[in-house]
Amino acid sequence: MTGDLPDLAADPRALRVIKKPTPVQVEFAAADGVCETLEGAVRFRAGDAILTGVQGERWPVRRDLFMASYQPVSPTLAGENGSYRKMPTLTYALRLDRPRDVPVSWQHDPLHGRPGDWLLRYADGSYSVIKDSIFRESYAPTSGETRWPPPKN
Repeated sequence: MTGDLPDLAADPRALRVIKKPTPVQVEFAAADGVCETLEGAVRFRAGDAILTGVQGERWPVRRDLFMASYQPVSPTLAGENGSYRKMPTLTYALRLDRPRDVPVSWQHDPLHGRPGDWLLRYADGSYSVIKDSIFRESYAPTSGETRWPPPKN
């Protein structure tokens, strides 16, 4: 489903970033549902993680993907509702210059990116879209990334 998306790892315009270690609040879904993200509606299943970010934005993550990439912040225990941090992994980011729909890899629901938003490619090969203000607050450059901060539109 990501065949028409650019390979950001090979794109010299893409920034190399990591998620800041800022805790996010997480609730595990009790039933199947739909989460209204800033970029569009995304379905989730019972047990999936529903995260609330730095600006109150919400998004779902399939439980197995979440457990592999987030760690609980004490006193939260793994798998319980509470605070979590994303483990630091290389992410590629490219500012969108035109609208673009990006499928959520595990649900195929499209996220609707707008010019100025960021297209992200995570270490597991999945893609996402994030608003510029949230990107700037949530991500930092990796070692050796000299194009930071990126210019604002």
